[in-house]
Amino acid sequence: MTSRERMAAAMDLGRPDRVPVMCQMSIGHMLLQTGTRAVTFWNSAEAYAAGLVDLRRVYGFDGILVSLYGHSPDYEKRIRRVETSAEGELVHWQNRDRTLFPPDDLPVHTPALPKVAPPLATFNPDDIPARIDYFPVSQGLEFRLDPDHPDDIFRRVRAAAGPDVSLHGEVTSPFDYFLHFFGFEKALLGLRDDPERARGLLQRFTDGVVLLAEAQASLGLDAVKISSPFAGAGFISPADYRSFVLPFERQVAAAVRRRGVHAYLHTCGDIHDRLELMAEAGISGLECLDPPPLGRVELADAKRRVGKRLFIKGNLDPVNVLLRGDVERVRDAARRTLEAGMPGGGFILSTACAVAPRTPPENVAVLREVAEEFGRY
Repeated sequence: MTSRERMAAAMDLGRPDRVPVMCQMSIGHMLLQTGTRAVTFWNSAEAYAAGLVDLRRVYGFDGILVSLYGHSPDYEKRIRRVETSAEGELVHWQNRDRTLFPPDDLPVHTPALPKVAPPLATFNPDDIPARIDYFPVSQGLEFRLDPDHPDDIFRRVRAAAGPDVSLHGEVTSPFDYFLHFFGFEKALLGLRDDPERARGLLQRFTDGVVLLAEAQASLGLDAVKISSPFAGAGFISPADYRSFVLPFERQVAAAVRRRGVHAYLHTCGDIHDRLELMAEAGISGLECLDPPPLGRVELADAKRRVGKRLFIKGNLDPVNVLLRGDVERVRDAARRTLEAGMPGGGFILSTACAVAPRTPPENVAVLREVAEEFGRY
């Protein structure tokens, strides 16, 4: 089977020739392994695509996740100057904003004028634009989507990787936009103080995310990931998940699935108490499923609970095993993960969350070897 066929079989809850391997790589890891300048890697579709394709080949992954999209080919024209230090590259933009791009971590963005979160209690949902033109990254950074080049990166990666590799897109959960837009404190208090207004705001964000998801699904991608990092037990209860996350992510998943494309959820941390709730979103699959001590998901238990409805992608500990372990520890953990995940099919071997920046590359490369040896059906 080709990599694309292998991934498709697993996402269809089947048994391919062997368990496919596909990890999400942090930008920091890709920067360190490719040696590309951080400013260039973050902003250039050409550099980002090359890094994705090259590392997929190095690690033998069966698929590629494209997390950054909508790159502007003219980004350099927006730069006023760049200062380089031991901390990284500090970009001074023409609009007076500044962004620090570390060589192995996420950027830190400082706007020229401090961002003041609008008052949730009086904010009109209709004031949120119908079309979303950014997605939140972290630490104040919003990745702006060039309206004239929304899909360039997907076409570039497909052309470079070839037709036999599984290609996945990504959109951000409406709940994440809600938290980012109003600030975590105001947003979470708003769920309690004015739940109906919160739902109206979440619906407005959902309408925009659905448009992004539909656009990606129409490109012929093999799957679209719904990134929902703040929907675990560390942030909200199962009851709040049912009220403020599930109805809206269900709409995004439905938009993707209507186009015959798989949709899967990515939620970090502890999701042990909400696996069945997440399955109600109408998704095809689920990833992360962080094991102890990062979370509380035991893979065999997850397979029993939702494995007949969802494909599972995970759940190797990216910190205590891949980052801090050696090759033999990774090999042993990967073999035990296969033993728990393979029964019944529908399993993709992966780190629970992203490969950490300073993970030894040999620890990542051994995953494909283990799948070849122990992952055959």
